[in-house]
Amino acid sequence: MGDVIKVVCKNTSAEIEAEMGRSLLEVMQMAGIVGRYPYLAAYVNNRFKELNYKIYTPVTVEFIDITHFEGYRIYQRTISFILQKAVWDLFPGRKLHIRHTLGSGFYCEFDDSDELSTGDIARIKSRMAEIVAENIPIVRGKLPTSELRREYAAFGFDDRIALLDTRPRLYSTCHRMGGMVGYFYGTLAPSTGYIGAFDLMRYGNGFYVALPQHSDPDRVSSSVQLDKMFDIFHEYQMWVNIMGVPTVGELNAKVLSGDASELIKIAEAFHENKIAGIASAIQQANLSSGTRMALISGPSSSGKTTFAKRLGIQLRILGLDPVLISLDDYFVERDRTPRDENGDYDFEALEAIDLETLNSHLKRLFAGESVEIPRYDFISGKRQWHDRPLRLNDRSILIMEGIHGLNPRLTPAIPDSAKFKIYISCFTSVAMDNFSRIPTTDNRLLRRLIRDNATRGYKALPTLQRWPSVRRGEERHIFPYQENADVMFNSSLFYEISVLRAKAEPILREVPDTEPEYAEARRLLKFLDNFIPIDPDEIPPTSLLREFIGGSSFKY
Repeated sequence: MGDVIKVVCKNTSAEIEAEMGRSLLEVMQMAGIVGRYPYLAAYVNNRFKELNYKIYTPVTVEFIDITHFEGYRIYQRTISFILQKAVWDLFPGRKLHIRHTLGSGFYCEFDDSDELSTGDIARIKSRMAEIVAENIPIVRGKLPTSELRREYAAFGFDDRIALLDTRPRLYSTCHRMGGMVGYFYGTLAPSTGYIGAFDLMRYGNGFYVALPQHSDPDRVSSSVQLDKMFDIFHEYQMWVNIMGVPTVGELNAKVLSGDASELIKIAEAFHENKIAGIASAIQQANLSSGTRMALISGPSSSGKTTFAKRLGIQLRILGLDPVLISLDDYFVERDRTPRDENGDYDFEALEAIDLETLNSHLKRLFAGESVEIPRYDFISGKRQWHDRPLRLNDRSILIMEGIHGLNPRLTPAIPDSAKFKIYISCFTSVAMDNFSRIPTTDNRLLRRLIRDNATRGYKALPTLQRWPSVRRGEERHIFPYQENADVMFNSSLFYEISVLRAKAEPILREVPDTEPEYAEARRLLKFLDNFIPIDPDEIPPTSLLREFIGGSSFKY
């Protein structure tokens, strides 16, 4: 027997003795560590590691399953790899794209014009099930980039070759599943047998891979009722394809060739065009239905505030008089704020809003009365009051932004005909490659890290600590109502992560490796390293991105 090392397991609070060089999977099996759901990976000294990772020094380990946010991403990545192999086995040479995430699953389609039949989709599902049943090992390794490039070429993975070529390294990491090679920019399960529930169904021009939610791993929903969101994704995908930047490798190539300035101008013009269109729709609703109020909802760091201000400008061009109110100013005072299951203040709960005062004010405003609007002081947790009352005129459109904007319980005093509902989020971004989508939450988290640091003086650690709670609040209070929107707005800018990189990296590097959040900071740093940086100088002062990186001409 070789040298013995100590492993502290947070799951059991036990100290285990293991032979040096054992894998995490072997340690877990030897110690009889079993969870309700299969463990997919682990934190090792606050770093994400696959279960095949071998340990040679004393470590602290926490095994994670599908119910953990990162565990769920591992489940998604692993099933993406299984899908890649199944499609290659059945349709060699045809290029499948995972276009975007949709709900708890993702939408896929081939890039040729041949439509998949119901039988074809059933064959893909069956082949995926066979691959799961075969329990094929998934192995991570490194090899010379030139060699990996040749292997990618053999499979026709031009999208991955483009990224290798724009971020040249002597050696590159890849994953293997039998004879299939790929890489999914994060941890994967140790074998295909770790995947449980999934389903495939026809959707749009392709098919939808349905996955269980991390909060309910045993059940897969058989319906997809996200048509408005799908339309936004589809429009954006068409646009980035026309621009020639559907993947990070192709975006990097444009930046390296000196086209960044042109990309910024076109992306910003696209946003302006969409906002102008929404303003026109509000004007038409005002004329036809008497709409007096625009409600703007969306998850954290979607850019709701800047969007509201830019929408106001477009409404003024149309002869209307926009009046902006922030829902945050109607928070109840701190001692009345509800708490979550951990005892922390739950600012995302609807009950954190003073609904009675809000609805009373709205009714009075629409009745033509003059109303004193509150201003919430987040430092003291107390409500203050404006010294100048607010009154609406015949041309006024009240714009109110906040995470609960689409919840019917927010404004029961106002008839639906008077409301125009808008949902805004970073719906999608440039893909890493055809099989690796960039999570929209990464986009928003990077924005929030930079803004919290610049405007509130927060280091990355408290923002990362708070983020899981923010995500839970979004799932409970925002996402269930997103399809209630009259229109949706995609606030992402395909060039933005290239800009965010330089501002996010120094903040993320400050996270100490003694904290559990170090793993997330390290993951984001590795992710950002795939992007060629873009200088933000040419981003206009009215850009939505300026809300997060600074330099905006709007006052917040």
